[in-house]
This record gives sequence, C-alpha cells and structure tokens, in this order.
Amino acid sequence: MIFKNWEPIYKEIISDFSFLEYDDIISAELLNSLLQKHQNFTSLSSISKIIYNKTVVIIGAGSQVLEIIKSHREIIEKNVCIAADGATTALLKQNILPEIIVTDLDGNIEDQIYSNKKGSIIVVHAHGDNIQTIKKFVPIIPKTISGTIQSDPHPYEYVSNIGGFTDGDRSVFLAEHFKAKSIYLIGFDFHGPIGKFSCPKNKNLDKKRKKLLWAEKLISSINKNHYIQFLE
Repeated sequence: MIFKNWEPIYKEIISDFSFLEYDDIISAELLNSLLQKHQNFTSLSSISKIIYNKTVVIIGAGSQVLEIIKSHREIIEKNVCIAADGATTALLKQNILPEIIVTDLDGNIEDQIYSNKKGSIIVVHAHGDNIQTIKKFVPIIPKTISGTIQSDPHPYEYVSNIGGFTDGDRSVFLAEHFKAKSIYLIGFDFHGPIGKFSCPKNKNLDKKRKKLLWAEKLISSINKNHYIQFLE
C-alpha cells in the first residue's frame, strides 16, 4: 500500500487512540538513523523475493496459538512463515524458525534476537510508544534487519510504510504488498482472551482489545478476493 492511500486510515487511527503524529515522526527519524548505521540493514524491497508469488503463513499471538501451530505444523514448515512479534516465542517452543519477524519490540526480545541469529529477518516498526525500546535494541540486533514506520516515509531512506497498525495486521499488509500468492493466518483471535504471547505484563488490556478490533478491520479491508484464510 502506498502512503497516500494509507494516510487517511492512519489519521483515523491516531485520532481514535489520541496518539500524537509528532511522536511517530520522532520514532521514525530515530529508526531511520539507526538503520543507516546498522551493518546488516536490508531494504524492505529486498524481502519481496521471499514473499512474491509464495504461500505465506502468518502466526499471530492469540491465546490458542500453540495448539493451532501443532495442528498446522506441515503447512507452516512447507511455506513462508512470518511471526508477528510475540508469536516468535510460540514458534520457537515448537522448534520452528520464522523467515521474517514483524515486531515493534514489544514481545520477548531475547527470542527474537535468537531467531535473528539463526536467520530470521527482523522488520522493526517505529511508533511513538517504542522510542526507548528502539534505542536499546536495534543496535544489538545482530543479523538482517529492516524497518517500517507509522508516518509519512518520504523524508527517509532506510524505512518504509506499507500500511498496517498492529504487528499482526502489518504482517498481512507486508505479504499483500509483495504479492503473496495466498495468505494463511494462525493464532489470530480478535475477540477472545488476550494470549500470553500477545501482551506483556502491565500492558493496558483495554487498549490491546481496541487495537485487535482495528487489526480485524484492516485485514478485512484488504481481503476483498478472500485469499486470506484463517486456520483454526
């Protein structure tokens, strides 16, 4: 998705949550600067060859994700696997390494760094609430890293904006942006209990549930041809 199409949705989201665009811009500038210095930076466009015309399985962090991974292990291992942030930990518990991790660094960072060392590409997302986390962890991510932002990407060379709000729906936007042949979603539960891989301790659960409703809305908006399927 190009930014001019995403911008009205972005404005609606930040208004709904009373977020400040200024904070998103500060975070974008920081991530852009850190990625410029990172020896293993790769542009987001370089990821297209992993996704283009492939079946992509995206793992969310719903409360039943471990059981669903076990049920669909074969389809995960046969296709391109993208982990949405904390779902990385769920996959590692099943000895599965995702090709790509889409993260705002809210989940288990140690597991994400471990996966990155083993070959997972980390796509870090910058927004106004994770400035300090970006400062702390982006410089120590050891292997291939790319970056996305919430706000207008045009001033920057090292970050992109392909749409999406939460790590889960942004993973779907990533797969759609690079023209995946088909997309399967595992562990996406927009209305059930908040899973242990989804929400760190002391997190605002009401805000999390509101974000999940936005994720559902955004995924539905790009599933016009019904090529996104939920596996249970």
